[in-house]
Amino acid sequence: MKALVKLAFVIVLVSATFAQNPAGHDVPAVYSNIRYDTDGRLYVEHDGLKIYEQEQPAPLILKRLKGNPIGTGVGIAFDFGEGLEGTLYYGFIDYGDSRHPMPVYFYSPETITNGKAHIDIKNRMSGNFDMIGWQASGRGTLGYRVADDFGNLLYDGVVSFKGTGPFEIDTTVTQGPLVNLLRPGGATISFETNFDVIGSVVVGERVFADQTACRKHEITISGMRPGTQYVYEIRYGDKKQTYAFRTAPELGSRKPFTFSYSSDSRSGAGGGERNLYGTNFHIMKKIMALSMQKKSRFMQFTGDLVNGYLRNMWEMHLQYANWKRAVEPFAHYFPVVAAMGNHEVMVRRFVHPAIGSHVRVDRFPFATESAEQIFAENFVNPLNGPETEDGAVYDPDPELVNFPSYRENVFHYTYDNVAIIALNSDYFYAPSAKFIPVTGGNPHGYIMDNQLRWLAETVAKFEKDGSIDHLFVTVHTPFFPNGGHVANDMWYRGNNDVRAYVAGQPLAKGIIERRDELLDILVNKSTKVVAILTGDEHNYNRLKLSAETEIYPEGYDKKKIKLSRTIYQINNGAAGAPYYAQEQTPWTPHVSGFTTQNAVVFFHVDGKKISVEVLNPDTLEEVDRFELR
Repeated sequence: MKALVKLAFVIVLVSATFAQNPAGHDVPAVYSNIRYDTDGRLYVEHDGLKIYEQEQPAPLILKRLKGNPIGTGVGIAFDFGEGLEGTLYYGFIDYGDSRHPMPVYFYSPETITNGKAHIDIKNRMSGNFDMIGWQASGRGTLGYRVADDFGNLLYDGVVSFKGTGPFEIDTTVTQGPLVNLLRPGGATISFETNFDVIGSVVVGERVFADQTACRKHEITISGMRPGTQYVYEIRYGDKKQTYAFRTAPELGSRKPFTFSYSSDSRSGAGGGERNLYGTNFHIMKKIMALSMQKKSRFMQFTGDLVNGYLRNMWEMHLQYANWKRAVEPFAHYFPVVAAMGNHEVMVRRFVHPAIGSHVRVDRFPFATESAEQIFAENFVNPLNGPETEDGAVYDPDPELVNFPSYRENVFHYTYDNVAIIALNSDYFYAPSAKFIPVTGGNPHGYIMDNQLRWLAETVAKFEKDGSIDHLFVTVHTPFFPNGGHVANDMWYRGNNDVRAYVAGQPLAKGIIERRDELLDILVNKSTKVVAILTGDEHNYNRLKLSAETEIYPEGYDKKKIKLSRTIYQINNGAAGAPYYAQEQTPWTPHVSGFTTQNAVVFFHVDGKKISVEVLNPDTLEEVDRFELR
């Protein structure tokens, strides 16, 4: 009810707290020096300069790259938009031939000319190339890939058809199904379709269905037995697919299980699937296959899924779609829980030749175009985090919603005797750090007050929960960077002056002071937090944090924290992004296992014990192994 009242104030009082342009678009009051001129053009005012928002060049967007497929007399025609030259790869998907159905590509791709291409199913994919029996059934599904004329892969799609000539586009699951929100009594199954249909999930004799026809389906499965594997069938129109999931065990049952962890799968060098427009498809598939082979019950993936740093939400939807396609064949069976990093950012970008750089802030309106909102639209995460930074001491107007939402980007979840707390160290993120005092915004790595308060409350809650033995806190930016981000993260080469600015005013605590407040909660006020799981730096390493670990710069004049026990920071940003080598820091003597090879971390939980196994998903060699508890 409070949220509804607050939203009502937004409508009534908006003109009092927002800079408004002639067209009625608003600049949130949390920003400063961002204005509209009399022509409705947005600019940042700095040192007498008007630094104008840069025009958005025509982006590659998801709707365009899907190709608007239509049936023809002999196959399927695609239109990817005027000007696109390249290649269309395609192949049948046999949903009954593998637990992880993927396309088997046809030997001869089609040329895309001025955005158009055509697949001749009837004459070229019949006879001994009809591996799915479409000639007999009158139905089939194709996977297809769009590449530009330089060979860069842009999109990985799916389309179903019906008929034997002429052909029609059939109802298609264009994304998913994915297992989400795993619980002892069930899960949520999500998938997307190309047409509005009432989707359903059948488990045994029970049917769970959408209330109305839609394209984005999130169907809650309930009433299941804990720790039990169930076959489930998704139905869409008169079609179906069959997979399985295992419910979570009862809290505190303390049966052995494994979960996996990684981050930073944005596109890498090397060509081909290592850069499928925004993501390292090649390594993500290998990470998922290995996680499946190791019987991971879930995977935590914390940030930099894609390249991001975009200005168009539909381009971000495209990159997220490619990432989800990489994990999808395996995420039919177990959850991949995604959290935000800095590359998930959506920005407004201002450029002036005189400043020698550009100014970027979290894109607004926050409710429709922010990084936080677009992330929430693409992932199904728990809704148990804080609401926003509204109500903090620096809130410019307590009657209005002034900040982005924490919905589905800060949260916690449990599995057996383990709890995972996911933070967002790139909330309200302004990538142009030196301009934050000018525009307002949050620097990379800084946890703001309300999120800090929520973390303290959540840790305290799990401390009292007798069914939980182990707490993991995951956040994209390391508390203690070791290679690639020593100049920022929660360190900034020891510069405590770095902090967020709201409505022209700096927050009271600097980045190192705030890091220490986090450490106090996780180490000194908790007995259950065993590790901080981080990424951002494209390497694997582990840091032993104890009272003997040096964590301050020379001459640091603020209060220093004394750690009362030992925990680990486990960094694994080695999911395919370009590597970072190790750098020297005050805590370097306590770092071990450092590697720039690709890696996935497996936590083997057995009651009160946890062992850690780190493997290279590309070569399957062991990277590291140790006892965590």
